[in-house]
Amino acid sequence: MYFKEVVIQNQVGLHARPATFFIQKANEYKSGIWIEKDERRVNAKSLLGVLSFGITKGAAITIIAEGSDEEEAVNGLVDLVNSDFTE
Repeated sequence: MYFKEVVIQNQVGLHARPATFFIQKANEYKSGIWIEKDERRVNAKSLLGVLSFGITKGAAITIIAEGSDEEEAVNGLVDLVNSDFTE
C-alpha cells in the first residue's frame, strides 16, 4: 500500500470536470485506488463516490493505492491535482 496527502487548489474543488479528469487518470492504473477524507474512504475510480465527498478548494485528501503500480498511480494522481487538473 502506498499513499500521499494532497491539498486541492483549483477554484471549484474536485467537482464535475476535475473529478472526471481524476477518475479517467485513476482508471489508467491496475491498482485499487481510494480517496480518503475525514476518516471516510471512497473508490477513486467511481464518479459517484468522488462527487459524494463534496471536496472543495483547500481540502486535504489522501490518495491511497494498492497493487502492482501503486506508487506510480499515487504519484500520477498527485501530479494531476498539483497541475490544477491539466494534462
